[in-house]
Amino acid sequence: MAAYIIRRVFGAVVLLLIVSAVTFAIFFLVPRLAGQSMDQLAAQYVGKDANKASIAAVKQNLGFDKPLYEQYWHFIKQIFVGADYKFGPDASHCSAPCFGYSFKSHIEVWPQITDRIPVTFSLAIGAAVIWVTTGVATGVVSALKRGSFLDRIFMGIALAGVSLPIFFTGMLALGLFTVQWPIWDTGVNYVNFTDNPGEWAWNLLIPWCSLAFLYSALYARLTRAGMLETMNEDYIRTARAKGLRESKVIAKHGLRAALTPIVTIFGMDFGLLVGGAVITENVFSFQGLGFYAVKGVSDNDLPIVMGVTLVAAFFIVVCNLLVDLVYAAIDPRVRLA
Repeated sequence: MAAYIIRRVFGAVVLLLIVSAVTFAIFFLVPRLAGQSMDQLAAQYVGKDANKASIAAVKQNLGFDKPLYEQYWHFIKQIFVGADYKFGPDASHCSAPCFGYSFKSHIEVWPQITDRIPVTFSLAIGAAVIWVTTGVATGVVSALKRGSFLDRIFMGIALAGVSLPIFFTGMLALGLFTVQWPIWDTGVNYVNFTDNPGEWAWNLLIPWCSLAFLYSALYARLTRAGMLETMNEDYIRTARAKGLRESKVIAKHGLRAALTPIVTIFGMDFGLLVGGAVITENVFSFQGLGFYAVKGVSDNDLPIVMGVTLVAAFFIVVCNLLVDLVYAAIDPRVRLA
């Protein structure tokens, strides 16, 4: 087990380095290959009010006059030790971890990200709990009641959940519960958990359910398909022939084997959400990572986009690493492989 964990952790570190290299190439190498000069590339970091002095300062701070390998080393080093940016007689220090410095607003990207991570985490964690429990439970019931009226109802709802986009269900939920039936009469506004846990959960309930409706539908269909396949295996018949209780056969032998694809999809979905639930945060006007990324794109503030990209990639890689470790706990054959 220890060797398996070490291999997975080493693979995750290598993958993060590859992601950083690809991110660097997208923002620094591809524009050059497309024909942009160093001045044009530096002007994108400054904004519309770019002048020769500001462009020259950005070129020097980002090392555009140096070879690509030195630029990449500076790109990686600033994450761990920080960086200093000079603008004539003035200077600014980006403390470690430095995930970029906005030359338009002259603020560090990392503090802005950390202010928004709790919002995105709150949205992702609550929705994940709802969609996993409801999706898996619905899928198990549908598989055990295959072909019944209940199965048709559940799969019909699941089909609607998969088909309807989050911006539609989110706006519909807002219209129904804040206007038509004003249960949330003051609207849906994010409240910090430390300030008021009850208000935190109450204001996140609509976004949680809107997200869960989309994802639980997919999990219900996957669980149903996995359970139908698993419950026809020989070892299930053997377990029943040994006299085990049906609940134990379903939970320990049937559902456990069917959870492998569910764990895979959950790791990817949760990692993507933590990296930024772009549509959901914009529908409900939550100032999370997704909302911050959209702001960076709309303002053409490349350091913001780059910083959010790196943080999102980190969360996705970490979630997939946790998935690999959970695999080993669910199925011992993974450790042997």
